[in-house]
Amino acid sequence: MIMNIKKIHFAIDKSFKAQASKVNLLKKYKNYTANKSDVIIVIGGDGFMLSTLKKYQKYNKPFYGMNKGSFGFLMNKFKNKNILKSVLRAKPVFISPLEMKAITKNNKTRTVIAINEVSLLRQSRQTAALRIAYGKNFLIKRLICDGVLVSTPAGSTAYNLSVSGPILSLNSKKIAITPISPFRPRRWKGKVVSSSSLIKIVNLNIKKRPVSIVADNIEVRNIKKANIKINNKIKFKLLYDKSNSLSNKIKLEKIMKNKK
Repeated sequence: MIMNIKKIHFAIDKSFKAQASKVNLLKKYKNYTANKSDVIIVIGGDGFMLSTLKKYQKYNKPFYGMNKGSFGFLMNKFKNKNILKSVLRAKPVFISPLEMKAITKNNKTRTVIAINEVSLLRQSRQTAALRIAYGKNFLIKRLICDGVLVSTPAGSTAYNLSVSGPILSLNSKKIAITPISPFRPRRWKGKVVSSSSLIKIVNLNIKKRPVSIVADNIEVRNIKKANIKINNKIKFKLLYDKSNSLSNKIKLEKIMKNKK
């Protein structure tokens, strides 16, 4: 139960579907600034939710998403009425993101967080040649592929599932490392490792096989190497209706996958 929720900040996507709800909502509710609000209500799709979480991370507020996108995996169903009542009844889920530290071929460093996944992708007609380690162990010394993806449990049903990666339960304390179109070794399926692992990925041929890295929706090109880990100092608080919990959504996706 979430107590003392009175002041709402609405973060509304610029899409037509999301904007269509704006006038009615702002007639019924005052839109406080994000830093003075008790809760941030996000109206849009999953991509907008991810960018909003990062934008308002500094305020340490709970987030309640209402879907005006397509799939809306991270969102609750959209509603016009009794929004405060729904927020008060919602159950919290705490999510820590991946932190990606990438170094480019020009030795520039970029550090970005990712709530769903970090993906390394070839950026030319040539396949990527990557070496992957976690902790002090080599996971694979040379992987020829279109790329590789590192996913959190919350993101394991997104891009990770599309490339045949495993679905992780929210409380699994695991990270999925999944290849994208592996060519050599062709049948390498990736690995699930502890969420405490530091994952190190090196581009073995920077000049001939350039690679970019994408943290959710932020891209850095011409990567030499990257370190990826869970940042447990950051915890996003997401609120879900009891009938629409994130854990149940993940379980349902797992059931559907096993039926195929």
